[in-house]
Amino acid sequence: MFIQDHIPSPELRHLVRQHKIIDFNFAGLPDVPVKAYTPRPEQCLQFFIAGDNTISYQGASNQQATGTAMLAGQHTVVHHRKVSNRFLSLQVIFQPGAIQRWLGIPAVELTNSIIDASSAIGSSIRTVNEQLQAAQNHAQMIGIVESFLKEAFNRIRRYDHRINQVAGSMLSAEDKPLDWFVREACLSHRQFDRRFYESTGVSPKEFQQIIRFDRAFRMKNRFPEKDWLSIAVHCGYHDYNHLSKAYKQFTGYTPPAFFAIDNQSPERLLGEAEI
Repeated sequence: MFIQDHIPSPELRHLVRQHKIIDFNFAGLPDVPVKAYTPRPEQCLQFFIAGDNTISYQGASNQQATGTAMLAGQHTVVHHRKVSNRFLSLQVIFQPGAIQRWLGIPAVELTNSIIDASSAIGSSIRTVNEQLQAAQNHAQMIGIVESFLKEAFNRIRRYDHRINQVAGSMLSAEDKPLDWFVREACLSHRQFDRRFYESTGVSPKEFQQIIRFDRAFRMKNRFPEKDWLSIAVHCGYHDYNHLSKAYKQFTGYTPPAFFAIDNQSPERLLGEAEI
């Protein structure tokens, strides 16, 4: 099993946060468990190079096959992913607002949704996936995707509205109050809220909540021996009840209950966790 993050080339970093390689081999396992995929502060393009992947949402009876590549908007709810025994994928995680700038898709249209990437980007996606399937190693795969993105992004004006830069800064300055980001954007609260929603598909307050929740989720995975109160305080929650409210908002479960569910995820079988 192999999960690894890669920093994109300098010329892509204004639109791409990172590349992620996910390479699983569950040989001998009769059935790979379903993964509960938590809300996280990201919008992404994901290529499926080997294996199948289906997605479902809680309360929905149908499952969605992803095809060779998918485009995922900002999520505020858990969705479930089911993969085959052999699974290889390359994920491009964008900077906030990048999908809207690149494709002109209103971000809200992708909130809590996943679409076939070819429907938004075109047939070039299939060509990229064919090249990925012929690649000899992970480094070649990243090179193929970067070449595609560099050509695609050439059509985007380099100018980036201040709101996207501020949204990106939230990812590393999650402890600052919302008013601080509003001042940084040089906008009124009303303008800030409207432009942020147009760019990311969620309100700035909800985006901050997702960042904090994701930080707590990953910290518990990294330090499972830590008690929930310590996790809560370290991640900026007032107390355990505040953290529990966030967990119920984004997963429908209490922190211990969802941690037990996450312990059954596919990567756990191979000794890995999202940290």
